[in-house]
Amino acid sequence: MSAGEASGDRHAAAVARAIRAQRPATRLFGIGGREMEAAGVVRIAGLDELSVMGGLEVLRRLPFLLSLERRIRRLFRVEDIRLFLPTDYPGLNLRLARAARRQGRRVLYFIAPQVWAWREGRAGRLARDCDRVLTVLPFEAELLRKYGADVEFVGHPLLDTARSHPGPRLSAGKRLIGLFPGSRAQEVRLMLPAFAEAARRLARRHADLEFQVARPSHLPEALYAEAGFPTADAGEIMARGTAAITKSGTITLELALAGVPMVVGYRTTAIEWAIGRRLVRVPSIVLVNLVAGSQVVPEMLQDRLSPRRLASALEPLLDEAAPARQDMLRGFAEMRDRLGEPGCAARVAAHAMELIG
Repeated sequence: MSAGEASGDRHAAAVARAIRAQRPATRLFGIGGREMEAAGVVRIAGLDELSVMGGLEVLRRLPFLLSLERRIRRLFRVEDIRLFLPTDYPGLNLRLARAARRQGRRVLYFIAPQVWAWREGRAGRLARDCDRVLTVLPFEAELLRKYGADVEFVGHPLLDTARSHPGPRLSAGKRLIGLFPGSRAQEVRLMLPAFAEAARRLARRHADLEFQVARPSHLPEALYAEAGFPTADAGEIMARGTAAITKSGTITLELALAGVPMVVGYRTTAIEWAIGRRLVRVPSIVLVNLVAGSQVVPEMLQDRLSPRRLASALEPLLDEAAPARQDMLRGFAEMRDRLGEPGCAARVAAHAMELIG
């Protein structure tokens, strides 16, 4: 099993537990985080070693990544691995899928790379190197089938863990606003300063607001010191949050399923942005908007990401009865209906057992 980010670690851990429930004697090895390890996966590398963002950072870490690939290829042989089960994280996982296939191993790709957004050519690699591809967004399967992939939509794993929190979210009479700058160190460095300044602007106008920054366990507390706000687990913040400022990615689905209105900001390096804007083929980078098929959540990207814009977009969402907030919550409900049914991990485990035989 291989997951390179915090969300992938969580989803892969759920699959690991489901596999153990269906076949307790299964031996699991993997690349991932503490959740996979707690689920019984013997870790080969951790998330802190894989926390890279963008081509330039990948180049700096290339010697380690190549060494890790060699270790995994040896593991396929030494441990007689029957199935390779990558979760998302396509840069490394697609190469490992190719290596596994060349060695005659079965490959089950869970949470397919977002080929519908950019680098559509990866769809051909998925069809070539995977026995089966499992998608978690409803619109992904059709494109992959065009390239000849054996693909199935298994529903989104967040449906198994999503918690709704109706009503006012007050802590000691204050409304909590969550800041979610990402699970990679570079994301935090690039986005947290703008998120934190937006929070300070809002605090000056609303004395009843408090702020917390979501920090994944594999990133050090020192990375967040300059923001000037306390950190907490993302789930804890979502459980009490009135609203959120967040980066794009899976976290937007989590917030939407928890019923937390949000604005999205995203920034990367100038070089990565110049390359990405020529490759991305979708009208929005926010998964909530893509699944819903409409602009439910406002987004500020790259040069448009500013504290003033973030604060101005979030302010109308703070009042529980505000029309903008209610419209967004209705959009969240429509999006949820399109994500399938709960039970994703058990379905993935069933596919794994089928391929192992």
